[in-house]
This record gives sequence, C-alpha cells and structure tokens, in this order.
Amino acid sequence: MTRGPVESVLETVGNTPLVRVEAAPEEVPVYAKLESFNPGASVKDRIGAYICEQLIERGELEEGGTIVEPTAGNTGIGLAIAANQLDLEAVFVVPERFSVEKQTLMRALGAEVVNTPTEDAMGGAIERAREIADGREDAVVPQQFANPLNVEAHERTTGPEIYDALDGEVGAVVVGCGTCGTLVGVARYVLEREPDVHVVAVEPEGSVFARALGADVDEDEYTIEGIGTHELERNELFDPEVVDEVLQVGDRAAHDELQRLAREEGHLVASSSGAASVGARRVAERIRDGDLDVPHDAVATVFPDSSERYLSKHIYGDFEDWQP
Repeated sequence: MTRGPVESVLETVGNTPLVRVEAAPEEVPVYAKLESFNPGASVKDRIGAYICEQLIERGELEEGGTIVEPTAGNTGIGLAIAANQLDLEAVFVVPERFSVEKQTLMRALGAEVVNTPTEDAMGGAIERAREIADGREDAVVPQQFANPLNVEAHERTTGPEIYDALDGEVGAVVVGCGTCGTLVGVARYVLEREPDVHVVAVEPEGSVFARALGADVDEDEYTIEGIGTHELERNELFDPEVVDEVLQVGDRAAHDELQRLAREEGHLVASSSGAASVGARRVAERIRDGDLDVPHDAVATVFPDSSERYLSKHIYGDFEDWQP
C-alpha cells in the first residue's frame, strides 16, 4: 500500500519490511527485519527518535539542549536525525576504529564528532562523553548501553511489528547483541504473548555475553562490527531472564554469509546481519531436525544496517582484506 505524505522524516522511522531468508529451511522459515529501510539506514533510528522524544517529554532535556552519546556510529546517526528535527544539539564520542562512513554521516547531519583511542574501547568513549556533558549546560548522556528507553523503543515498535507480521506465529527470536536493546525489547514483547518462544542472543566468537549465562568462553578480538562485547559489566541491558542461549558466530562465517546474502538474495547488509543470518539459520535447522521444541515453526531475526557503511573496510573483498 502506498503511504501518503508525512510532515517529518521522523514519521518514516519503523514499519520496515520483514523478508524471508531464502537459504533457510523450507520447513522452518527465517524472516529478517530489514532495518536499512529506516531514514538513517539502521535499526538505531528507532532508539534515536524514541529517546530524544522521551527526554523532552519527561522534561529531562529542553529544546536547544545537547545530546552527548558514546557510539560506534549508527546510534549517533539515529540520534542526529532526531536532534535535527527536535531542535537539539548533538555530540558523539566515537572510538577511532569504527566506520569512517558513519562518522561522515553524523557530521553531515550537523553533529559534532569526538574521537577516542581505539585501545580505550567503548569504556573510554563513555567516560569522555560524561566529561563533555559535565562541561555543558543542559546536556544529557542517554547512554544506550544502560538506558531502559533503548529496550522500551523496541518493545513498543520492533517487537509488535514482527509479531503482527507473522500473525503471532513466532517460534524463535534470534538477534545480534550489542547494547542488547533490540534483542531484549523484541523478546519481552513476544514472550508476554507466547512464553515458550525460544530467544537466542547472537555474538561474535571472542565476545563474552555467553558468560552471563554461565558459559566458559574465551575472549578474543573479532572483526564483526556492532555486536559483541569485551566489557560485560557495561552492557547493563542484557537480561538473562529472557535469553535462553547465546550463540557465537565466527568472523569468517559472518563474512561469507553477508557476501552470500548480496550475491544470492539481493541483501546489501553488513557483518552483524551476516552473523544474525547464520545464527537464525542454525536455530531453524535445529527446529527442523527436532532438536529444539518451539511453539511455531518460524524464526525471526533482524538485519540491523547496510553494507554501504563499511565499503572502506573492504567488506566485499577477500576475508583476509576485511578490516577491523
């Protein structure tokens, strides 16, 4: 159905397509939410709009105030779009190693970008963001890694969209875990309506979310961007109560899959989507083979963003040329 005209770009956030992954088992289809259809081309547009609107509505931030956020990039773009429309200033603190394309887009949207050393990881970016906010009047650090509004945004939008599109017939939710807002928000909405849905967090090999569920996993470097953690204590939104398992996907498997998705299915998605697709297909195969009991034979996942953000890192080149 063709939509009529809207008054603001913020009205185009959400209601993204849910598309079947063709390589998944026919008996247990996998459906992926294509978040690159948002105006800022990522799932983070949802929390950008929702967090800014809620901070203003609650009186925690006035028009003309400043959002200061530590981010790998996509959240910055989502917040910058919302700030642009809601008369807010935006400052983003980004570790140096993250996508140049994302930082360019944040600046194009009128935001200020402050880089921190790669070796300081997101912890260093969080500390710098707090320092900047302390030095400004009417400045707020939403802190996507700890802010319940992150989860709430997905519980109110992404979760209902997936559930309604599948007429409630969701057997498993398999979603990449970075801040954990998407996974936990979707899971809470779906579990409230179907308590037996199997919920799987996807992380890169080398990440340590699995430790939250008692698994003994090795910490190591990984190239997959946007999901995973080396600092579990900072990911306050991860909720073991709604997660049944954590599934790890290696860099090579994610890289192979993102290239296959483009070549065979027309999806121009990045490494976190490649990992999500691998994880969702593995879960679907277990359901098909009778190794996992779920209420419905369908798996839902999320493809968070577009590969165009990572072309400078040779995402479509050989695995050995793909850059962290």
